Amino acid sequence: MAVSLPVSSYFSAIFIISRLMSIVGISKHWNIMNISSKLSVPPLDVADKLSVDPSAVESASRDFGHIAKSVPKAVLHPSSVQDIATLVKFSYDSSVPFTVAAKGHGHSVRGQAMAENGVVVDMASMKKHRNGTGIRVSSDGLYADVGGEQLWFDVLNATLKHGVAPVSWTDYLYLTVGGTLSNAGISGQTFRFGPQISNVYEMDVITGKAEIVTCSPKKNSELFYAVLGGLGQFGIITRARIPLEPAPKRVKWVRMLYKDFSGFTRDQELLVSINGRRDRNALDYVEGSLLMDQGSPDNWRSSFFPPKDHKRITSLITNHGIIYCLEVVKHHNDQSEDTLDKEMRQLLKGLSYMPGFMFEKDVLYAEFLNRVESGEVKLRSKGLWDVPHPWLNLFVPKSQIADFNDGVFKGIVLKRNITKGPVLVYPMNRQKWDDRMSAVIPDEEIFYAVGFLLSSGFDDREAFDDQNEEILQFCDEAGIRVKQYLPHFTSRDAWIHHFGSKWETFQQRKHQFDPKMLLSPGQRIFN
Repeated sequence: MAVSLPVSSYFSAIFIISRLMSIVGISKHWNIMNISSKLSVPPLDVADKLSVDPSAVESASRDFGHIAKSVPKAVLHPSSVQDIATLVKFSYDSSVPFTVAAKGHGHSVRGQAMAENGVVVDMASMKKHRNGTGIRVSSDGLYADVGGEQLWFDVLNATLKHGVAPVSWTDYLYLTVGGTLSNAGISGQTFRFGPQISNVYEMDVITGKAEIVTCSPKKNSELFYAVLGGLGQFGIITRARIPLEPAPKRVKWVRMLYKDFSGFTRDQELLVSINGRRDRNALDYVEGSLLMDQGSPDNWRSSFFPPKDHKRITSLITNHGIIYCLEVVKHHNDQSEDTLDKEMRQLLKGLSYMPGFMFEKDVLYAEFLNRVESGEVKLRSKGLWDVPHPWLNLFVPKSQIADFNDGVFKGIVLKRNITKGPVLVYPMNRQKWDDRMSAVIPDEEIFYAVGFLLSSGFDDREAFDDQNEEILQFCDEAGIRVKQYLPHFTSRDAWIHHFGSKWETFQQRKHQFDPKMLLSPGQRIFN
């Protein structure tokens, strides 16, 4: 009869057994299975990949946000998909189940990929054992099979070798495929190509019942739509098939400045209304941002404005408090400068930016997509990267974005004047999203992504949290129907309100695919 150990004990047993077997060279087969049947511990092929090393546990206890901390009992360093499934199976079958969280590059900001007293799966370990098969481009170049642990930066480089690339990206490329697909994956391409979750053919997923399932819109579709934007609640993505298209060589990259918010949003909405995937008149990227009194007009997302123009841009910001920046990109393949300029003039004809405040560059496609890295390098060199990031990301309906500007950008952010970091604001088209997926967006056809991508010190973070709370409270009192992106809530009622009409389906899917509530406890939805 098997002996079931308390949660705090069986990880010690795992560790001790693993150490003993490595020391005395016990067989990986009969002996460990005999021991595990008596102690209720997993077989050695998983036990010897579990670590309780203090440095591994400490790393798994933190994330990019440097706000939350949840200490796991152990960290799994898998060498195969089966290792992860075995761990989940062991928990699922145990009389004392433990939670499991998959951690990619650790870019969450509120502990979403942590597992208090559970096991964190270090997905990056998979990369070391893929033997170059983590990113495989099909022979016809139409898709790539990509491990969930792979970084989008590596996907870009691997696909460009074949002259192809995905079409939907995030601003920052050092995120894992599984991580962004568990949320949505948005950037300036979303208005035209949809979020990354709208650009997936199929996936391999390990459910909370330890089943390894291949799913697509036609096969196990309920799991497919649940996992995309599902915040890790239904399964761990171990492979995604991503569609590819011919990659451009270069991009024409333009920024225009506005002092008038209505003109800024009107022009953005005009540009994103031309959004056919095959429409040659459509831009390939549209984003907006705020420039405020925070030193240089450039920020960590990219260095763009010519140094000789910094002084006059700063003067504009000083005079108006907030300047709105519209950023657009058009792909090309070494077209002549005259032809490209003529095409861009036609696309941007009639826009109401301030005369004399259009700036442009022509850069390699890969350089544009990886534009944030240079900012990261600068911040790391100054010790300003590994600091708290009290981010707030919202989706705001188009009909209420003007009220949001007056009440939040001008009424809260400008008055508090503590903002350090980019503030993004750009529109998306609802038709590019699939409502069968778990991701939650506003009901209106056009809505804005607003991102407060702020950094703070360790001693003044509370002021930023207070600002975030004031923003959310203002929206609630003003009836602005925002939805959080990368959501964080501390109560079940708040989650139910967030999901709205999707809550019942979300809950049913949880009971179907993760009935023991093992996966992604850091989201704090069901745990």
